[in-house]
Amino acid sequence: MTASSASEPGIAVDLTAVVIGVENDAPQVLVVPGSTGGCAALPAGPLSTGDRTLQAGLRRWVEAQTGHRLGYVEQLYTFGDRAPRAPEAAAARTLSIAYLALTPDIGAVSGQGAAWRRWYGCFPWEDWRDGTPVGFDALVDAVTAWAADAPDSGRRERVRWTFGLDGAPWDEERALERYELLYEAGLVPEAWIDRGRAVPDDAARLPGTSMALDHRRILATAISRLRGKIKYRPVLFELLPETFTLSQLQRTAEALSGLRLHKQNFRRRVESLGLVEDTGQKATDTGGRPARLMRFRRDVVLERPAPGVRGHATRRAGFP
Repeated sequence: MTASSASEPGIAVDLTAVVIGVENDAPQVLVVPGSTGGCAALPAGPLSTGDRTLQAGLRRWVEAQTGHRLGYVEQLYTFGDRAPRAPEAAAARTLSIAYLALTPDIGAVSGQGAAWRRWYGCFPWEDWRDGTPVGFDALVDAVTAWAADAPDSGRRERVRWTFGLDGAPWDEERALERYELLYEAGLVPEAWIDRGRAVPDDAARLPGTSMALDHRRILATAISRLRGKIKYRPVLFELLPETFTLSQLQRTAEALSGLRLHKQNFRRRVESLGLVEDTGQKATDTGGRPARLMRFRRDVVLERPAPGVRGHATRRAGFP
């Protein structure tokens, strides 16, 4: 080992979990108390030499902090630009390896301060199921004003396409791009906190609850990934109980995408792809006519390469 390499600080590895469930047609994310500032955080902890695998370490941390046992897990992204977890840490850089976990069980959690929170609390501008979200116009005004200060039109075009303005289509999969553009524009508190500066009043007044560290960015990454993935992989069924109605399936898809879907087209696609099978039973707690109970037909993953539930969005208020 050379003198220079011996003096170089090391790299710490954090394991971060985005645990998603759906309850009452609202996507929920599992959070724990943040270390500073009172902001909620995602369950996370450093990789230990005693962990057999990365996933084993992740599962250990989540269960220790929340009491929740993970089921479906997939690696989400590796973030390499985070500051050390503590100022006195020896590492010059912390790698955060994030995972997406899905659960059909939104139940009680036992960790101190652990709770389920609606993800649209952090990203209210992403939910278009009931028309233009509250506060969206103020957000667009702020980011448009920021773009107008640019010497060329490149920034204005980015805002137009990212936020679906002036005839550009709204793309629900651009949740991460929207958050990162707001961060760049200084319109989310994290942009100022990360620089060690006070949050201006105009940024503090805009909609959306901030999170500790870079955890809102990680959550935005998970939202974009999940919105895209439900169109070509059957991950949607990881969020549902063993049996469900077609209405329940559609509402779950709508909750994740933030869009209303065309009922007949949605059901036609689900049934034509053979994604579900009838259990022969009916749900009697629907408040109306009993609905058929279905189950996911797992053989479908062996029969076709992209068994997703892509649907057609209905027209939303505020967009052409």
